[in-house]
Amino acid sequence: MTDAVFQETTAEPRTQSVPLSHLSLELGHLYMEDFEGGPGRLRRHFERVRPWVDAVHADAAAQAGGRRPRISTCFLVDDYFTRFSTPADVVPVLVEEAGRAGLVIDYLARESGCAVADKVPLAESVVARLVASPPPGSHGLRPPVSETGWLANGQRSPAPRTPQAMRRAGPWRPPQETSARRHSVFMDVELWSDDEDGRRQWSCPLLAAVWQLVRLGLLRNEGEPVLTPRPGNAGRLPDDWDELPPLLQLNASATPFSAYRTCSVLPHRFLPVEHAVRVVLDQTEVDAGALRQIAERSAREGTPVPEAVADRVTYVFHAGP
Repeated sequence: MTDAVFQETTAEPRTQSVPLSHLSLELGHLYMEDFEGGPGRLRRHFERVRPWVDAVHADAAAQAGGRRPRISTCFLVDDYFTRFSTPADVVPVLVEEAGRAGLVIDYLARESGCAVADKVPLAESVVARLVASPPPGSHGLRPPVSETGWLANGQRSPAPRTPQAMRRAGPWRPPQETSARRHSVFMDVELWSDDEDGRRQWSCPLLAAVWQLVRLGLLRNEGEPVLTPRPGNAGRLPDDWDELPPLLQLNASATPFSAYRTCSVLPHRFLPVEHAVRVVLDQTEVDAGALRQIAERSAREGTPVPEAVADRVTYVFHAGP
């Protein structure tokens, strides 16, 4: 007789790679009120964005060391918090006004696709990957983020306790940022809210974090890429947002949607949201296979990327409306 060793075949899926540009450049993220301002409002937006886009291109070229960097552009439309007009009315005007400023929108995304895309619950999957490590000195009194829907970048100020008879309440203590440099910049981020009927609405910071992870090519569903672009034409679009693919490729000659790094050119009103995005990214356990693939490919290309995912995300905040 011979000794036989039996081993179960693992059910872990193979992580599929995605094509990558060097930089994913976001040209805007507008809401209903921005589109209600008409073509003139969109024109002013792109005219204000254009100089910063030129600066980002120049910086990317300098970082590439003489090589021509692969840069794709994208634009995010909010169809999640408020439904307005139709894709057939909005997208052609958006593309036209960008063109007037000398800009090309390669990819158009719906914000609702950052919640659920092709029946894959992206926002929920990111929440499941959150690893909120206890701040130093904490004693597990804080409920987990899966119960509260709140994620902090440090230790909250302790809630005052009702003093017992003949005893005084403990002294107030300030919140403390986990990685503070001399002084704390504490942030507590709401990830979702539930209405009276139990319907969940994901917050803007969480959806924006999903958006960044997709642009960085780091999200997978059972090993397969999510929110993949589909070819489209700005002149032939449906009248219902739900009939529009979550991510549309408007420029057939564009470089890949996902990239080693991202840069978003946004009005300064987005600064608090994007600070919250970094808090989420810093505490998200990203797919190890995707991270490894990108590290190996970037090394072969001589394009190093920061180890921390949040450090791969950059911004330009302008004084737009």
